[in-house]
Amino acid sequence: MSRRRGGCERSLRYVPSGSEPNVIPPGKQNSTGPTDRSPSLDPYIYQGVSTAGAPQRPGVPLSCPMMSPETESQKEYKDPENVVVQDVENVYRPDVDTSSVDGRKLMRRIDWHVVPWLAVLYLLNFLDRGNIGNAKLYGMTEDLHITDKQYLVALTVFFFPYSLLEPPSNLALRKLRPSMWLSFIMLVWGIAMTLHGVVTNYAGLVGLRVLLGLAEAGLYPGIVFYMSCWCKSNELGSRVGVFFSSATIAGAFSGLLAAAIHNMDGVGGKPGWAWIFILEGLVTVVCAAASFFILSDFPDTAKFLNETERVWVVRRLQADMKFSAGGEKFKTKYVWQTLTDWKTWLAMGIYMGFDGPLFAFSLFTPTIINQLGYKATAANLLSVPVYAWACIMTVVIGFLGDKVKTRAWVNLGLFGSGLVGYIILICSKNPSLSYFAVYLAASSIYPTIPNSVAWVSSNVEGSYKRSAVLAMAIGWGNLNGAVTSNVYRAVDKPWYRLGHGIVLAYIAIGWLCSLGYYLYLRRENAAREKGERDEVIDGVDNKHAREENGHFVSIEAARSEKGDQWSGFRYSL
Repeated sequence: MSRRRGGCERSLRYVPSGSEPNVIPPGKQNSTGPTDRSPSLDPYIYQGVSTAGAPQRPGVPLSCPMMSPETESQKEYKDPENVVVQDVENVYRPDVDTSSVDGRKLMRRIDWHVVPWLAVLYLLNFLDRGNIGNAKLYGMTEDLHITDKQYLVALTVFFFPYSLLEPPSNLALRKLRPSMWLSFIMLVWGIAMTLHGVVTNYAGLVGLRVLLGLAEAGLYPGIVFYMSCWCKSNELGSRVGVFFSSATIAGAFSGLLAAAIHNMDGVGGKPGWAWIFILEGLVTVVCAAASFFILSDFPDTAKFLNETERVWVVRRLQADMKFSAGGEKFKTKYVWQTLTDWKTWLAMGIYMGFDGPLFAFSLFTPTIINQLGYKATAANLLSVPVYAWACIMTVVIGFLGDKVKTRAWVNLGLFGSGLVGYIILICSKNPSLSYFAVYLAASSIYPTIPNSVAWVSSNVEGSYKRSAVLAMAIGWGNLNGAVTSNVYRAVDKPWYRLGHGIVLAYIAIGWLCSLGYYLYLRRENAAREKGERDEVIDGVDNKHAREENGHFVSIEAARSEKGDQWSGFRYSL
């Protein structure tokens, strides 16, 4: 079995679940031999086929040997989820023997080092961003003598720096150490959040919201990009789902915490809403200091791994078509590739479809429930089960997306359920039915995020390009929070039909862009299978190769130069 890879027939090797390609250094093959977990490879032996004396097909150089007939033992290993392409000529650090690495055990250790703390950071990020909605219910606007319009302006100004600084922040993260960059921006926003508790007027509130947007801009896109540098494409959804579930926990915890902290009303001469900001901000500052020591860096430099484990992780990612996992130098062309790639703009539409509704939902859920006839504390508490349900759905969909392999259908189904939920909210005049529709909305908006993040990330190759694409998509999605934070006006209460209608339009945009993204990816994969995207490679006779697709001295050069636009790259549907 073979598949054309950039003008060359590349053999496909089946790898059993939990194992990864490894290389036995020259001179050790006879003493070590193949293991049960992973067949050995060297520059001369590829899946038991020697390149020396191998029959040559027309147009196939000897460096791309034909694959021998499958044995019964090889058939036992066949698993559609674990087909990898291993180019032994360009393997990362071929001098390192990784045959002793227990893949499953190492990945569990990596998950425990990477995911939990990131979830804590995002919980604090989401908590600090949205707690102004809880503070409003406890009299913040009255104490600061600001109008409903001024309150909406204070919400809106947060999103401009928050969105515009995400792309440069991601590039800074790639250039610097994640432990340093993420800890720094977290410290700044923790201080800004604490100062919310001592603000005395409208101008001070607006200034602090701008500073908060500046500092928080880098966390979410930075974490998403950082996780994509550790996980394979069919693993990212579940990890992002677990990490992003902290946002739903923050939504639930925010209501409980606000109700508890409000009991400090009058302590130190400050109102209860001020203590919400002060205490939550101080917790963030403490966690920022701890993050500098807890956060790990990228796989090729992570200190909690030894050299052999680092090599194993990098090879594993490269086998998943993340060829830049071994390191990549910044070039301005990566920014240009991002801007000229149609996938970037459709991804921005997808993110717009869930990020706009996300901010509206998180900022106004307590207010919406309050206007259905419930008091402030009851409204905060009634938002808790909504977020608990969203948390469960986020984790379930994250794992489901990794299993089904076609993330497009998951996205279309989730956006579809959101359309139903907001149609009910627009039409309903029954508080109980509207409260049920809020559950439908939550089970659509939150689970769509990890599935979309994994889908977009897996279809972009090149670490700098991937960081730029994710930052642009997330930044554009977040910029729409400036719109949706203004759609629930006091004059529209108690049913807020205008706000619900605008959110409904956003979800429809997400559904359409998901469909367009899927159709374009499928068409491009079909074109590559036909050889329509094959590059001209020196020394390779390929009748499908075209000059307009590029001319390169080697397959490695084409792969490195073109990233996901290389003819051998296959998009995930």
